[in-house]
Amino acid sequence: MTETRTETLALTDGTELRMTVAEPENVVRGGLVVLHEARGVTDRVRSLVGNLADEGWLTVAPHLYHREGTDEFSDDHAEEHVQDHVQRLSGESILADSDAAFVWLTDQGVPGDRQGVIGFDIGGSAALVVAASRSLGAAVTVGGGGILSPLSDGLPALVEIAGELAGPWLGIYSELDARIPTAEVDKLREAAETAPVATDVVHFARSEHRFDTDLDAAAEAWQRARNWLDTHLR
Repeated sequence: MTETRTETLALTDGTELRMTVAEPENVVRGGLVVLHEARGVTDRVRSLVGNLADEGWLTVAPHLYHREGTDEFSDDHAEEHVQDHVQRLSGESILADSDAAFVWLTDQGVPGDRQGVIGFDIGGSAALVVAASRSLGAAVTVGGGGILSPLSDGLPALVEIAGELAGPWLGIYSELDARIPTAEVDKLREAAETAPVATDVVHFARSEHRFDTDLDAAAEAWQRARNWLDTHLR
């Protein structure tokens, strides 16, 4: 796995954005912004960033909790503490952080049509928010909640903005994810189909939120995400 490093950028709101970055050793195929899970930029997220760089993607993960002075929460942190930080996220803050990450990719020589976003958990929800507000080469949401009821007061319900997607978007969900009922995923699919771009929603059976219960489904989900990026970021 390619090693990651942390960079810091000054934002116009006076804060400093920390970003976890990994660069391919050889030819850069394109650039990806990775939006992290509820517990922040964890070892799992850093591993993902490094693995994507191994596949040729210049990859950057903005630390969405940087305004709270937090990078990640360990498994020992209470869920209530984690959710308190999720509740503080807003569409404005997510767009400011992701925009900075896209500018960083542009400064590294990656053209806009070869830039994409992929997010997991709350980052999956954030990825759809970004993809509905910015013209990107591709977007992937994995297990993003807040479909009918927003994750926070500062975020929209995903079903309300899915029709505004401005670039190809793939949603990946698990039927055994107790947080996201099948009926909600179906409504998200219907809303996304009204967007003027290519969209797809894949719903895996027998898999939980992190695909822990079905390794075959996990492998297929990851392959579908890669295929989507390969198809649209070229």
